[in-house]
Amino acid sequence: MHKNTADIADSTAASGGTLKFLIAAGGTGGHVYPAIAIADALGKAYADSEFLFVGTKNHMEWEAVPRAGYDITSIWISGFHRRLTVKNLLFPVKLGTSLVQSLRIVHTFKPDVVISCGGYVAGPVGWVAAKSGYPLVIQEQNSFPGVTNRLLGKSAELIFTAFKDAEQFFPEDRVVPAGNPTRKSLTSADTKQAYEHFRFDPDKSTLLILGGSGGARSINEAMATHVSTLHDDMQLQIIWQCGKRYYDRLREDIKPARFDNLLLTDFLHEMPEAYAVADLVVSRAGALSCSELALTGRPSILVPSPNVAGDHQTRNAESMVQEGAAERVADDQLSETLTGLVRQLITDRQRLKSMQKAALKLAKPEAAETIAEEIITLVSNKQPL
Repeated sequence: MHKNTADIADSTAASGGTLKFLIAAGGTGGHVYPAIAIADALGKAYADSEFLFVGTKNHMEWEAVPRAGYDITSIWISGFHRRLTVKNLLFPVKLGTSLVQSLRIVHTFKPDVVISCGGYVAGPVGWVAAKSGYPLVIQEQNSFPGVTNRLLGKSAELIFTAFKDAEQFFPEDRVVPAGNPTRKSLTSADTKQAYEHFRFDPDKSTLLILGGSGGARSINEAMATHVSTLHDDMQLQIIWQCGKRYYDRLREDIKPARFDNLLLTDFLHEMPEAYAVADLVVSRAGALSCSELALTGRPSILVPSPNVAGDHQTRNAESMVQEGAAERVADDQLSETLTGLVRQLITDRQRLKSMQKAALKLAKPEAAETIAEEIITLVSNKQPL
């Protein structure tokens, strides 16, 4: 049994010095936002902390991390495409360059611990850190771990998991079931002010559409087909986050200005307000999305992506469905079932209330604090490098 976080931080502080945390995470919000939540918890637990994130310049972490108040540096790396593509010819060059860059970052920053939250950017950084003798810990968000974390798991001293299914891929004695860290700010919005922010009527039902940080083609196509029915016939207020790659085309096709109570946006920065007004959410079933839906208690229709490793989004969705917090719809069936299912759920206030309670029971709001406690314990037991 560990001491509580404050006691550990006090005893660590007594030995003097700043604790330095190097955090590698990138690609999608599913990797980046848990990393930010962990940094927030570490900073709260130990005031004399210094953080440096590592990401890539062409992904969302380059904006999200500074927005959260943290420094970030970059390495040149991208994923290896499973299909034959000319981009794969550059992969060995990028990998070699990223390893050199990671070596420079690690040995310049000299972290007390390196935290990998996944994404291909975490591979070179984590590998270099482990080979250089720096403590490495991993936070795995999904039931089926990505390639990067599976490889790094062999060198990690602690592996934090959110789903029991993930534990089989890592050394058993290093696994700590903790849940997915989520941003506490997601529950901070005042509901009345949130309605005013979106200029919505609190007496009307609101539908929130989320496709992940990159958007989701099937969800966008289904919405484009049925937006008139949902908005005009069913009188719903709609917040639709469609993703940057789809935004211009959708804006041209559906002419959002025609709809008084529709907000079409490429990316939602006002997530606390969006969750506060949402009566029902249509979303992909990424680990972060499921954790946020649980934390905020939002009833949902989950549409697992068929293009992910190990079909982990279906497993994520099933865990929500089995507890009564969500309904699941197959990706290729969404367009034909969307309006009927939305109508069935959003008009049944008792069902929505039951789903809300079930979602809240699945929440692990203390996940970031649990991870921070374990990391500070690890650091306090280590000798300086």
